[in-house]
Amino acid sequence: MADPVQAQLGPLRERIDAIDAQILDLLNQRAQVAQQVGEVKHALGGADVAVLRPEREAQVIRSLQARNTGPFPAEAVRAVWTEVMSACRGLERGLTVAYLGPQGTYSEQVALAHFGHAVTALPCVTIDEVFRAVESNRADVGMVPVENSTEGAVNRTLDLLLSSPVRILGENSLVVRHCLMTRSGTLEGVTRVMAHPQALAQCQGWLTQHAAGIPREAVSSNAEAARIAAEDPTVAAIASESAASLWQIQVVAASIQDDPHNRTRFLAIGHQDTLPSGRDKTSIILAVPNTAGAVYQMLTPLAQNGVSMTRFESRPARTGQWEYYFYVDVQGHRSDANVAKAFDTLQAQTAFFKLLGSYPAQP
Repeated sequence: MADPVQAQLGPLRERIDAIDAQILDLLNQRAQVAQQVGEVKHALGGADVAVLRPEREAQVIRSLQARNTGPFPAEAVRAVWTEVMSACRGLERGLTVAYLGPQGTYSEQVALAHFGHAVTALPCVTIDEVFRAVESNRADVGMVPVENSTEGAVNRTLDLLLSSPVRILGENSLVVRHCLMTRSGTLEGVTRVMAHPQALAQCQGWLTQHAAGIPREAVSSNAEAARIAAEDPTVAAIASESAASLWQIQVVAASIQDDPHNRTRFLAIGHQDTLPSGRDKTSIILAVPNTAGAVYQMLTPLAQNGVSMTRFESRPARTGQWEYYFYVDVQGHRSDANVAKAFDTLQAQTAFFKLLGSYPAQP
């Protein structure tokens, strides 16, 4: 007697198989057209033509999400088409992506989520090395952390944005869930807890309550801490669950971050200028004389031109005179009429003005 469950599931599975075959055929058709696009771009622009167009990729995903009627989730549309475009881009020319390594870092996770997996990954020892890799063209693009919802700005990234010629091409944020891990899966025999300084700060409440007597030691990245813990049974690391799997160590406790909504924002950096996508951000650095009302006067052109500021961060100018650089994010593209007008005024009135880049805003 036929299995009634299989009798009902069989036709549905056959239909899924047929749809999958159609999807595969369409993906190959898309890939062929993408190759033709690459041939046209190279014919018109030569070897230096940009293989990455952040504004175009953002427009494609937004358009598909707007057309999506479900039940396929909107965020899954983003994930799937990021990989589709990454694979098609790879047929034209491979993209090298630098990030804070080693393997298993949050930086790697967000870099692959942003650019897709059809890239050449270039893990770097420090954020400085990520910038140097992009500046020297060892990498086409880089991914660097810029701020955390718990601990605020990543100051080294801000300092390097000030001095580096790279441009901001995009942004991405990641919900950060920290795990404590060791070789044994317990804290028995552990004499040090190691992690990136930001991770240690984000978990200080949990560590004070559950590991108060264990010294904490900062290292270059959480994944580096996991690598060390895999070799040294006296070390506990704070890192992602994927790092535990990669380095084959055991999770002692999961989600130990003090803020359950802990999130880190990352910036994609490169050399090219990004065209308007329809929903953009622009980042700038400003400085004004250390006089009364100077900051108010600095921000006035934004308000007068209807430019909305989404982020305002200050960093000491290291002159010894208590002067500051101000890092500002605004809504809109630098070519938008109101943004361009505000920037013209700012350039004329401020002591220092640097445009870091306009790029597609993350939803």
